[in-house]
Amino acid sequence: MRNFLLAVLAMMSLSAFAEPVYVGRFSQGDLNAWTAKKFSGETQYSLVEDGGRKVLKAVSKATASGLYKQVHIDLQKTPYLNWSWKIDHTLGDIPERKRAGDDYPARVYVVFSGGLVFWRTRAINYVWSSNQAVGTEWPNAFTDHALMVAVASGAAQAGQWVKERRNVLEDFKRLFGGDIRYVDAVAVMTDTDNSGKSATAYYGDIYFSAQ
Repeated sequence: MRNFLLAVLAMMSLSAFAEPVYVGRFSQGDLNAWTAKKFSGETQYSLVEDGGRKVLKAVSKATASGLYKQVHIDLQKTPYLNWSWKIDHTLGDIPERKRAGDDYPARVYVVFSGGLVFWRTRAINYVWSSNQAVGTEWPNAFTDHALMVAVASGAAQAGQWVKERRNVLEDFKRLFGGDIRYVDAVAVMTDTDNSGKSATAYYGDIYFSAQ
């Protein structure tokens, strides 16, 4: 029993000091391995200077396209997703829970692949909601394989950089039930195709951490 406890403590110690795993190093001018995915028109993504650092800028004008990156993140080692973002303005009182209003000035989402059983693929969308309260969770209007989580909301912080941190492992357990170990892709998207509006957002570095 003593040896078992020592082994567990050692594993916990190693996990606590695991190095962050960077997915997006926009501050380094790095867009390698990020791939565009178009849904309706093309949101413009570019690296720009903001406040003395490089960030990813997204401009959507009644368009919906994102950037995604395939990854292999072990959530048992680094369960926390960290990022920062900023928006110019929200999209007003659009019906975000319906297809006609499924638009967000900014979103970061993680994908869990079902492998060959593609219908088991799941996604958590962390969104800057225009009108849903922070902490609100709901099914995506187009697919029940994706669930939405409002981690920021409204215009009170528009024009300001906001830091976010989520325990993806715990979010998956709560939202989908069961357990998961690996994240297979991370994406960002600023989209306004359903509402026909426009939005501008900025994304800082994205990484996973142990704590």
